Amino acid sequence: MSNSSYSTDTNHQRAVIMAWLLNSPLTTLQAREELDVMHPAARVQELRAQGHNIVTHWTTGGTGKAKHRIACYVLLAGV
Repeated sequence: MSNSSYSTDTNHQRAVIMAWLLNSPLTTLQAREELDVMHPAARVQELRAQGHNIVTHWTTGGTGKAKHRIACYVLLAGV
């Protein structure tokens, strides 16, 4: 993704998260690193409020410095 497609606009961030979720699950780390969404939990909560059926699975992963609890968001079919 080129830098020109990054945006701090919340509508844009919700759109790129939804586009990703239509194809595969998204972790917090992926949202931050690949989509440049620094607070993905807030954007996912807003998408849920819009009626999207997004569930959270919790996992543990490392960042190279420590292990962290990491959210993995999944868009359920039919919604």
